[in-house]
Amino acid sequence: MTPVTLLAFAGLCLLLSVTPGPDTFLVLRISLRSAGAGIAAALGSAVASLVWAALVGVGLAAVLEDSAEVFRWLKIAGGLYLLYLGISSLIRARRTGAPSATAGHSTGRSNSRRYSCRAGFGAGAFSTLLNPKVGLFYLAVVPQFIPHGGATLDTAMVLGAIESTIGLFYLVAVSVAAAKAMAWLQRPRVSSWLERGSSGIIAALGLGVLASSAGS
Repeated sequence: MTPVTLLAFAGLCLLLSVTPGPDTFLVLRISLRSAGAGIAAALGSAVASLVWAALVGVGLAAVLEDSAEVFRWLKIAGGLYLLYLGISSLIRARRTGAPSATAGHSTGRSNSRRYSCRAGFGAGAFSTLLNPKVGLFYLAVVPQFIPHGGATLDTAMVLGAIESTIGLFYLVAVSVAAAKAMAWLQRPRVSSWLERGSSGIIAALGLGVLASSAGS
């Protein structure tokens, strides 16, 4: 691959990263509770991207492309997971929003449960593994940059490393930005509305994925 080819691929990866999707909203929502867990979620997403790259390298991409039914079930699994994340977060936001405003003002923080770094990493990894947008990118775009007759697995891992690194930097920036604004975001009313909003968007994305898979 030439430097121009790598630069073009990096540009596509940047476009994929900055396009708002489940990973972005997930990292933002987790960062509202714990900046460290938000960064861990970004790292989990990056590791899962490398898993997609490895699958492409060993030839699973060809299997999924030849079987529309397999890819359809992958989309359904991803949609159900996003729907679960959104609904469970909405329920948690309603429960944690129940305590009186006096308690919230006395601590200056929301009383909702904080995420652990392990939970954040797992959520980020599963979100990316079951994200049809990431899967479609690796299945349709990455193979186009793998030269014929070359080391397929090695090239796929290099491309995957580029995509996951760009995605990691972007998601970490999202997490850090949320942490910097934490003094404002942790106001009980603001935090509750943001968590409900981001959770609703994640659930809506899950419904959209399920609808598209049902129609395919």
